[in-house]
Amino acid sequence: MRHASVVRFGTYEIDLHSGEFRKAGVRVRVQQQPLKLLQTLLEHPGEVVTREELRSRIWPNESFGDFDQAVNVAIAKLRAALGDSADNPRFIETLPRRGYRFLAEVSVVNQPASKVGSAAETALMEQGVPLEVAVRVAEPKRQPWQQTWKRVGLAALLVAMILIIGMYLWKSRPPADVSSSDKVRSLAVLPLENLSSNPEDYFADGMTDELITDLAQISDLRVISRTSVMPYKGVRKPLPQIARELNVDAIVEGTVLRSGKQVRITAQLIRVPADKHLWAQSYEGDVRDTLTLQKNVALAITRQIRIKLTPQEQAVLQQVKVVNPEAYEDYLKGRYFLNKRTPDGYEKATYYFNQAIKSDVTYPLPHTGLADIYLLSERPQLALKEVQKALALDAQLAEAHNSLARLLYLFNRDWAGADREFKRALELNHNYAPAHHWYSMYLAAQG
Repeated sequence: MRHASVVRFGTYEIDLHSGEFRKAGVRVRVQQQPLKLLQTLLEHPGEVVTREELRSRIWPNESFGDFDQAVNVAIAKLRAALGDSADNPRFIETLPRRGYRFLAEVSVVNQPASKVGSAAETALMEQGVPLEVAVRVAEPKRQPWQQTWKRVGLAALLVAMILIIGMYLWKSRPPADVSSSDKVRSLAVLPLENLSSNPEDYFADGMTDELITDLAQISDLRVISRTSVMPYKGVRKPLPQIARELNVDAIVEGTVLRSGKQVRITAQLIRVPADKHLWAQSYEGDVRDTLTLQKNVALAITRQIRIKLTPQEQAVLQQVKVVNPEAYEDYLKGRYFLNKRTPDGYEKATYYFNQAIKSDVTYPLPHTGLADIYLLSERPQLALKEVQKALALDAQLAEAHNSLARLLYLFNRDWAGADREFKRALELNHNYAPAHHWYSMYLAAQG
């Protein structure tokens, strides 16, 4: 394979000399290090390529810690470009503590050098014509012809090109509609994998929570709650099995990488039980743009599953509130420790929620976190103060209405008020699992 020029696997092709990478004839942009990694794997199809081999080939000057992070990031980017999954790989298999293996069948494309990079091929490729068609159409006539036959031949060639391009574009157009059996009506966002150097998962878990919250705003979509998906964190199960257990049509999985002030979210959408990759994309930016990146992921998913958004849902997903990054990170840490449901966790969560409020006095969510801690520790007066502060900052906050409802029925015995607040919380976010949970306890108490 070392002397091959163009290598094909599945619908993908890569020129090992120029580094051009195509899917079904359309050029795919892949960064240099993931592309080098792919080239190295393709030179040894079906064989184990150790991490040490990758290091000496691609990252010879990196320290051990930097290399580990670099290879993890490159593999994540490469899988995103290929629409591949670490749990259910079609192309790249991870062999723990050893390295990686390329699984798909690899073949060499016999392509004369004179055809590579011609202007005609490039023009056709940019119009979406597959590689084989582009090469065949762009190939120059090699035999001498009389002038008349040249003109006839050129005219025929032009007509053939137009027909080929037209047929290709017609066949590749998106379907006008999707049958009801193919529509995604329910999905689960699996815990995003933490690729950052920080071993604590608060940032990745926070991204998972926010993505669930954003998608839960859509009334036509059933989104599995955080409580139900967190048991799958770090669990290696086939995606169709997870989908059966959660009773969903599709699964979102991905990774989060934070390095300094930069953050990258990579996500992919898989239709089950067919295990069909519908979409994969990476988003990166400054940590200040984290909320914008999350909204972009949620909007991209809604487009792929063809869910029709109401004007209000569209506005919610496009509205991004500016949050102080330090306050946001402290809030994520607070929720991370609150979800541990331990005395030590409550103490750390209280500290981080207060730090978030100090960093941004206009940020309402840390107040709801404090309110929940005070409710769990039966300090209703402190809980009420925090709920009131949160609602004063944002009256449309489902979390605050839910906390207030629990406070009203547990400590004030205001049944009518609690019922009103629970319904308001579910009106603002019908998929907010804690509201359903606490409302069910309220209804049980009511008989």
